[in-house]
Amino acid sequence: MRDPTTFDSKHPNLKVVQGDVADYASVERAVQNQDAALCALGSSSPLKRDPTLIAGVRHIIEAMENAGAQRFIYLSFLGVRDGRNQMSFFGKYIVAPLVLRSVVADHEAKERLIKGSRLQWTIVRPPRLINGQRTGAYRSGERIAANSIIPTISRADVADFMLKQLADDTYLHRAPGVMN
Repeated sequence: MRDPTTFDSKHPNLKVVQGDVADYASVERAVQNQDAALCALGSSSPLKRDPTLIAGVRHIIEAMENAGAQRFIYLSFLGVRDGRNQMSFFGKYIVAPLVLRSVVADHEAKERLIKGSRLQWTIVRPPRLINGQRTGAYRSGERIAANSIIPTISRADVADFMLKQLADDTYLHRAPGVMN
């Protein structure tokens, strides 16, 4: 759980709510009177499964459907089976299936829940996330290919892309990759 006082972004349309994704009532309160949700839940360890995150996405979906919120943007990983073809040989055959197999399994489980929902979803699949400034100089699509052994993208650029999906239906019910 993150402390909302450390969240320094301000915007008139941004509402920060402290809660626990594992607690349905907490999630339900957070989505009340909202039109959309962006989800960037991530595991604290890439070496083990985290069923709490899967339950959390289930809670978000259920709460959104019950509250009438429609638009859901989910941050996944390019290494899931359906996106892996966009990765380099090293990522496709070593990193995703071996090193990050637990992360991949969790994202695939969450993606199944999202795809089975009634929400207007977009699943965003970046490669390795790095710190850095928003550049806006990234590629997106369902058939883009990595142009390096370990492709990357800044968290700021992924956030930029995810926010743009709120007003753009190009990838509605689709799962684009996004990378430099």
